[in-house]
Amino acid sequence: MERPTKIAPAKGKLGVLTPGMGAVSTTFMAGVELARTGKAVPVGSLTQLGTIRLGKRTEGKTPAINKFVPLANLKDIVFGGWDIFKDDAYQAAVNAGVLSQDHLAASKKFLSKIKPMKAAFDPEFVKLINGPNVKKGKTKYDLALQLKDDIKNFAKANKVDRMVACWCGSTESYIKPNAIHQTPEKFVEAMKKNHAAIAPSMLYAWACVTSGVPYANGSPNLSVDIPAIQKLAVQEGVAIAGKDFKTGQTLMKTVLAPAFKARMLGVEGWFSTNILGNRDGEVLDDPGSFKSKEETKLGALEHILQPDLYPQLYGNMHHKVRIEYYPPRGDNKEGWDNIDIKGWLDYPMQIKIDFLCRDSILAAPIVLDLVLFLDLAQRAGMKGIQEWLSFYFKAPMTAPKLYPEHDLFIQSMKLKNTLRWMKGEELITHLGHEYYD
Repeated sequence: MERPTKIAPAKGKLGVLTPGMGAVSTTFMAGVELARTGKAVPVGSLTQLGTIRLGKRTEGKTPAINKFVPLANLKDIVFGGWDIFKDDAYQAAVNAGVLSQDHLAASKKFLSKIKPMKAAFDPEFVKLINGPNVKKGKTKYDLALQLKDDIKNFAKANKVDRMVACWCGSTESYIKPNAIHQTPEKFVEAMKKNHAAIAPSMLYAWACVTSGVPYANGSPNLSVDIPAIQKLAVQEGVAIAGKDFKTGQTLMKTVLAPAFKARMLGVEGWFSTNILGNRDGEVLDDPGSFKSKEETKLGALEHILQPDLYPQLYGNMHHKVRIEYYPPRGDNKEGWDNIDIKGWLDYPMQIKIDFLCRDSILAAPIVLDLVLFLDLAQRAGMKGIQEWLSFYFKAPMTAPKLYPEHDLFIQSMKLKNTLRWMKGEELITHLGHEYYD
């Protein structure tokens, strides 16, 4: 990929569309409104609070990221979305139970104006919830065209100059890549035939990419992670990224596992379980949906620890993941990890983690960063998979036959080096030899 010679300025309104207007998206929308009106701090957002080092350590050049690259201003964001329930964003936020009464009251007027468009929904892919606010059509292709109309109508009604979409909906039942996912032509034909291997999330992905709208996949669904959509993204000049927001337990794994490998400490077993009571937890109570989530949660350790290269240390590691739906916990997810490690002379040790986190509070700043960075990539002419955004995902998308990088610190370096590269700045290698010449 060639370095951008010019990045178009972030002029005008940026429309942000979220398939799914539940806990994550309403927490994100409310947070942006509270931050841009000075009523709260956007903690957790790299685009709003992060800095980037330029040049040598001795030069002391560390501008804010949002001053270094031309990101859209929070004040220019306009929100929209789809959901199977008719609740406006305020009612959905109240039902989600994430935000405090003070924050709900401060954002009520704003959120109440955001009403969901009818969703493309298939109960075969999300079995444990259903709602009345759904589209009707003879074929999946008809539904996809309706989504394209929604995108066009939203842009016109809100007078936006650019748009970005981020999937914030439920986890769909697990499906494997199919021959109909291989090319754009086969995919369209399959939509017209209502093929069983086309999930609703793929309809949103196709509608957005063919409408020139960058798309981020915040779930473990295949969505944009199929060749047909990836090829379309390149053809249409659209930036895409995914998949599955890296929020709680997997975030900890991508921090700790690199430390174990860096010190050549062995790992015999890693048991992880979660209890979660929000809509996501309810959906994941279905074995098919859990299988999709399990796949993305299991992959990180194997890629980081590389058991094929270090069979003595990680070749027999037992890795198990469980998620339990527990309604009293609501959005306050609790993740327990038991890690059996071994040190010098194979002496055993253990690490226990009890992470009492807030699922949507961790996800909301990820949504914000993704939409702003994807908009930046789009204005810079960067199309197709944006692997530099792997920092935000459990199962990062990569080019075919390229293994994903899961180490959080390598991902962070890749992200910041990409921003430096986009602006023609020297990349940071942390070699440091020049200080001693």
